[in-house]
Amino acid sequence: MSRVSRVGALLPAVLFLTACTVGPDYVRPAVDAPERFRYQPGEAEALVNTQWWRQFEDPALDALIDTALENNRDVRIAAARVEEFAARVDITRAGFYPQIGYDGTAGRSQVSRNSAGYVPGADRIGESYTAALNVGWELDIWGKIRRASEAARADLLAAEAGRQTVILTLVSSVATSYVNLRALDKRLAIAKRTLRSRGETLKLFEAQYAGGVVSDLTLSQIRSEYEQAAVRVPSLERQVALLENAISVLLGENPGPIARGKTIDQLIEPGIPAGVPSELLARRPDIRLSEQNLIAANARIGVARAQYFPTIGLTGTAGYASSALDNLISSGSGIWGIGGALLGPVFSGGQIEGQVRASEAVQRQALVTYIQDIQTAFREVDDALISVRKSREELAAQGRQVKALRDYARYANLRYKEGYVSYIEVLDAERRLFDTELLYAQTQADVFGSLIATYKAMGGGWVLEAEKVANAVDFPQAPRKKSGLRLHPAQTQPDAAQPRH
Repeated sequence: MSRVSRVGALLPAVLFLTACTVGPDYVRPAVDAPERFRYQPGEAEALVNTQWWRQFEDPALDALIDTALENNRDVRIAAARVEEFAARVDITRAGFYPQIGYDGTAGRSQVSRNSAGYVPGADRIGESYTAALNVGWELDIWGKIRRASEAARADLLAAEAGRQTVILTLVSSVATSYVNLRALDKRLAIAKRTLRSRGETLKLFEAQYAGGVVSDLTLSQIRSEYEQAAVRVPSLERQVALLENAISVLLGENPGPIARGKTIDQLIEPGIPAGVPSELLARRPDIRLSEQNLIAANARIGVARAQYFPTIGLTGTAGYASSALDNLISSGSGIWGIGGALLGPVFSGGQIEGQVRASEAVQRQALVTYIQDIQTAFREVDDALISVRKSREELAAQGRQVKALRDYARYANLRYKEGYVSYIEVLDAERRLFDTELLYAQTQADVFGSLIATYKAMGGGWVLEAEKVANAVDFPQAPRKKSGLRLHPAQTQPDAAQPRH
């Protein structure tokens, strides 16, 4: 039988052996999804795929989010991590191919006269030269390299999903912080307006007290109300400054003022569905990250089990060797060699068994984490939708309360001027109005915050749109032909102190 015939006869056997892959194949776990959905899939999908923050119709907020996506340090770290795991995929998959190298040596030596190999009268000085190519190839008979590549690919996809999780969190954090900042701006404007009003009242009553018209008790009460408003101003100013610093860090900038656009009363509430199908939640990057971690852990069980079986490798050498440089590449200087190696365990003291059990335990942890993350996603969506509905109801009730208290304060002033009540009743009405106006502004922020939380919980296709902005300035993506993977790539306006009705 010729050499070609022998190779052809062995080829089917080699292909059969390399088709064996130890370890379990990944099967997506069944998920107990909620049975009732309050919106059709098409309606929800249309909303979650939009860049929802643009529905606020505030160019200043849009600019802040764009800046954050371009400059945020966490996004840059996540991008570099994706590049790291893309390289690891290529490193792992390199094991599928023969490894070819070269070596060359040149030497000149002298033999000792007193050595056993010395021949009297012979030349003591000798030379040696070699030039060769070396080939080594580990046959992936048991699927160890295939499982390792499967795990590396899952790690890469998990890193990309992790980057998108950072983007999702970043956009939501910037939007929430901006809404809270505009709410603080409104509360600060209310506090300053109230402080000015109470300051004028205090001056008036101080003059009346000097003339003996009002008592010490009345003046003390008016002064205490003035100081109550005075305390709120620096406290709110401190909160504004701290929040501006926090937003600056999200933007990847040094602490400083933040440009404003619309007031919180002028912001448009984004549209939002009353429910969302579970299949849309599967696109959440944190859930995809969790599943890829499960896939990687599942594949590493096969890598661990493959250590029970022998490693079979082929080696080969071809080149030239000579004692003189001038005839190194002559026909008589050729050398070659071919061989095989078999390496396997006999006794490892339980090391391999322990590695298999450890990898199986890691897989069980990843499985429970994946199911838990999905259940958490369902809870977060339900929580956000409930918060939207109830915070809107709360805001409407507070708006009616503000209107009623404003009427109460106006009537109390009229009755005081007509002499029917003391100024204490006026102070009580204004105090309650002041506190409720501040609470109303905070509830406005809560409504927008719950809307933002709903979009974050749904994690729709808008994450990919936001990622395009980050991709424009992040580290350039390296070509991935080997891995075969394709990854997804202010003008200030015056605050309105009055609540909306």
